[in-house]
Amino acid sequence: MTEQQHVSMTRAAYDTVAESYADLVRDELDGRHLEHGLLATFADRVSSGGVLEVGCGTGRITEHLHRLGVDVAGMDLSPNMIEVARREHPYLRFEVGSMEVMDAGDSTLAGIVAWYSIIHTPPSHLPAVFAELHRVLRPNGPLLLAFQSGDERVRLEHVYGHSVSYDAYRLDPDAVVSMLVDADFEVDVRVHRAPMGYESTSQAFLLARKRTS
Repeated sequence: MTEQQHVSMTRAAYDTVAESYADLVRDELDGRHLEHGLLATFADRVSSGGVLEVGCGTGRITEHLHRLGVDVAGMDLSPNMIEVARREHPYLRFEVGSMEVMDAGDSTLAGIVAWYSIIHTPPSHLPAVFAELHRVLRPNGPLLLAFQSGDERVRLEHVYGHSVSYDAYRLDPDAVVSMLVDADFEVDVRVHRAPMGYESTSQAFLLARKRTS
């Protein structure tokens, strides 16, 4: 199967910025009480079993979930991001992989976090991504999404101090909810907040679960 262009572009960009990214976002959760609460709520909803953070980057959210007592591993497209994650969090498991075609069996994961990792997927491809996440989740398994709110494609060409070329998508929360429902998820929590600090757009958070039937 030929790899989609957006996947190749995203991998190349994050391979380029991996070291700088780790330094710049390491403490980004500090003082973000809403985000802490959402991650804690997700952790409380996980039954026994393994959780996967898809698009884990350098592992900061994976580490945070670990400290909440979650049996969690991380997965990312970028080998360089995974190399940094393994170096910074050597006691956690990290693997290179794609959320579009996951190396996991049906109904094997107790929960999934996609923390700003769907933002580089064209909206037309998201239904297939959500179907794949649904496939690997156990019934009632929670799914936590974070993304920038909006309705536009942004070409990124200079980020984290590097020249790159890849796209980010601002996503309409109502459209994402509709896609999740179509993929047989139940959306339990919707949070939308104003921009903070360097952010230029509102932020959206959705907590869903795989339906049992």
